[in-house]
Amino acid sequence: ITGVGLATSLGHDFPQFATSLLEGRSGIRRVERFNVDEHPCRIAGLAGEIPCPEGYDPVSFKNLLRLEQLAIWCGQSAIQNARLDTHGLRVGLILGMGAEWMQMWEPDRHRGGTRLQDATLDHESVVTKTQRRLGLRGPTLTISAACASGNWALAEARRWLQLGWADVCVAGAIDNGVSPLSMAGFGNLRALSRKNERPEAASRPFDKDRDGMVLGDGGALFVLERESNARARQAKSYAEIAGFGGTSDAHHLVIPCPEPAQGIAAMRQALRNANVSPQELSYINAHATSTCVGDVGEARVLHAVLGDSVSSIPISSTKSMTGHLLSAAAAVEAVACLVAIERQAVPPTINLDETDPECAMLCHVPHRAISHPVSITVSNSFGFGGNNTSLVLRAVA
Repeated sequence: ITGVGLATSLGHDFPQFATSLLEGRSGIRRVERFNVDEHPCRIAGLAGEIPCPEGYDPVSFKNLLRLEQLAIWCGQSAIQNARLDTHGLRVGLILGMGAEWMQMWEPDRHRGGTRLQDATLDHESVVTKTQRRLGLRGPTLTISAACASGNWALAEARRWLQLGWADVCVAGAIDNGVSPLSMAGFGNLRALSRKNERPEAASRPFDKDRDGMVLGDGGALFVLERESNARARQAKSYAEIAGFGGTSDAHHLVIPCPEPAQGIAAMRQALRNANVSPQELSYINAHATSTCVGDVGEARVLHAVLGDSVSSIPISSTKSMTGHLLSAAAAVEAVACLVAIERQAVPPTINLDETDPECAMLCHVPHRAISHPVSITVSNSFGFGGNNTSLVLRAVA
């Protein structure tokens, strides 16, 4: 990974995001973008106005769909951050997204559209628009694997490079998941926190007093290169993608599987793929969304995979600060792992006042970041529909 571009409620570039994360800031506020008075949950982690990238007309950029703004900003920022000249290169583009049709239809509906066909037939896909606007001449792919989309995108990009299908890949995930429809849907499922009076304290993974997740929007894209190419041009390397594992529960659309076997299998597969033992891990970014069932299920996965090391490997959930970015969650949490590696510090789980007894065996990092040697990290993302992924990132010597 030689470049990072992101948009989150904690910042729109790597240094700002890293500082906010390690200072334990919450990016969760009351939603002002649309009327939420009748919603059971009225708060979210919003990325705010997406900055206009260099070279774009601000008015034209502002008129794009928010999903398109996210893709262009994150993609161009990652390429600039990598100091990469894409001219003459086959640059693959892999975007993790969810319900792209809905995110196109809903804004059109508010502008007066009445039929789904009216909003979708004239729309070009976001990945194709982004490829053209960034001038990338390589293969493209959209991945929709719910909360695991970002991990799948990075794993697929690594595979493209290994197979020689691309010279460089821009990969990651974006989501504009904070909308009237999504907040109503998840709210009616009773999946969202109702702690509206104190937004900054609402997302509380592993805490005994948690009552649901808080949505967020934004995303992150990365530039991936072969190590030999990165060294040849003396590029900064954030980390290498060392391992990946993916499984499926095939259990239910939104309810986590009560049996942790497939989550365990995904994590073990990732460690085998990276040729890493549990004892070698420095930090684990947990999927933990602050739901009663999901957090306990992941604690069981971690206990089974880590064994005796479960009480000594620092674990935190940065969703306590960013909220749950749905399809973009895994990508942003991969950035959190890069922060841990670069800053040699573990970000906290804020709002973890009293640990749920069923999650108490974990080595939590409550409230404040800790200085800690970090060389190998794992990021778990267990998505809706039973998409289980685990990504291993390793510091480059």
